[in-house]
Amino acid sequence: MNYFTIANWTLGIFLAIMTFLFIFRIVLTWYPQVDQKKLPFNLIVWPTEPFLVPLRKIVPPLGGVDITPIICVGIFSLVREILLGQQGLLRMML
Repeated sequence: MNYFTIANWTLGIFLAIMTFLFIFRIVLTWYPQVDQKKLPFNLIVWPTEPFLVPLRKIVPPLGGVDITPIICVGIFSLVREILLGQQGLLRMML
């Protein structure tokens, strides 16, 4: 098995899971009464928060709404396409 194949596989799964978690995080913003420190919600908040904290320092809330999870979905989707897409960098290295 090639190292690039393993990298494609693991990076693809990581980026897909993170995108999925950010989408869940967007849905959580619709329910402000949810306690994000309790299960199962902390399983969504814990892995996504390290990416959102620095982005929140750059992007202020828009109309009182935190749009950083939406930006992260776009960033992770773009990175996945650039690296693993039809003409992605890792795919071309294979």
